[in-house]
Amino acid sequence: MNYKLIYFVGIGGIGMSNLARYFLSQGKRVGGYDRVETPLTQALVAEGAQIHYHDDLKLVPAEFLDKENTLIVYTPAVPASHAGLRYFRENGFTMMKRAQALGEITRTSDAVCVAGTHGKTTVSSMIAHLLRQSSVDCNAFLGGILKNYGTNLLLSDKSNITVAEADEYDRSFHWLRPWIAVITSADPDHLDIYGTPEAYRESFEHFTSLIRPQGYLIVKKGAPVTPKTDENVRTFTYSESEGDFHAENIRIGGGEIVFDYVSPWGKIADVFLGVPVKINIENAVAAMASAQLCGVADEEIRAAMKTFGGAKRRFDFQLKTPEIVFIDDYAHHPKELTASIQSIQALYPNKKVTGVFQPHLYTRTRDFVDEFAQSLSLLNDVVLLDIYPAREEPIEGVTSHLIFDKITSKEKILLKKAELINFLKTKELEVLLTLGAGDIEQLLPEIKQLLEKRVI
Repeated sequence: MNYKLIYFVGIGGIGMSNLARYFLSQGKRVGGYDRVETPLTQALVAEGAQIHYHDDLKLVPAEFLDKENTLIVYTPAVPASHAGLRYFRENGFTMMKRAQALGEITRTSDAVCVAGTHGKTTVSSMIAHLLRQSSVDCNAFLGGILKNYGTNLLLSDKSNITVAEADEYDRSFHWLRPWIAVITSADPDHLDIYGTPEAYRESFEHFTSLIRPQGYLIVKKGAPVTPKTDENVRTFTYSESEGDFHAENIRIGGGEIVFDYVSPWGKIADVFLGVPVKINIENAVAAMASAQLCGVADEEIRAAMKTFGGAKRRFDFQLKTPEIVFIDDYAHHPKELTASIQSIQALYPNKKVTGVFQPHLYTRTRDFVDEFAQSLSLLNDVVLLDIYPAREEPIEGVTSHLIFDKITSKEKILLKKAELINFLKTKELEVLLTLGAGDIEQLLPEIKQLLEKRVI
């Protein structure tokens, strides 16, 4: 891209911030707006970005108002009523969605793109780690902060491979041009955008048509997607226990998970999961398959899987002691909740798991009330918080009560987020699991501090 200046509307988002970092690394001048200051925006400022936190054109640095030399990158999560967005549109600036800008990068590299209703951050992070720890290496634009590297952006001066999440929200992944595409799942979501489950699945099928000739598709066995790939694209299936790529001889115990990985090219025995939760067996199979297609050697794969530390907010162990375990997870779709809860229960079968869930979006809550209640009822002990609205306005009659009334767990309570800490102070806990994609993460340090005091 020939623009000297890049201005981001919504620069603090996890996907936007890695693009901002990328352009900074390319020597571009980077500025942007976001609603709140966060550790991510603070890090960007330290790296040279100019950021403001009020929707006021007077705060936009004058250099970014030069429309001939400035590219505007925006996220669909920012409402169209945003004054800055309106100004840039009305005054003829060149504007790109975040996915469109990322798409330009995928067209000039060997792109490994991971799509799916759930699992895409973990799988793409695993792929990036496997490549980074091998002789192959990669660039990566990730939807989470990798604990191994402390960043959501990896850059390489020797590899032409780019690993990226393929986000289905607002059909963003249709801008990408994969060499290798992974589809982890296609369970309906974002029905406020797609309208029907059929339209949602069709968007994944269109995504498969974007894989370049001589490329690869790795799709979860049983996912409701009929590929529409070029005839020269090779398609593989995977899952935990069957498919072209799968695991066998799975051993779970003592806080560890070990398995043998099976592929069309043989077996890698005794793979230790760095983040030992059951759902990560399947995630690891997809990642290892991708790494093999990229040319990573078997021994490099085995060694790297053991050292994978995970992404923040994905089965993120905040505290791990014999007395109390505290895990945080980004799960915000019913299928994700089920996978998360069952994985934790398998890891700690003799302990009581207390789950705290903050629903994300009024529309998602409305569309999946029964499914959320069913997932949360897997827990004996449920703490349900108010809905985090994100980009949405309230919908009359849609509150957390809709879910709460249908939960069948022995213990359940409905709280406001501000009441949670005081509630936990008096609560007996063995395993605490916080869940949700909203701002519940703001409470993690305080919860961790509270629990640490109990085990001193």
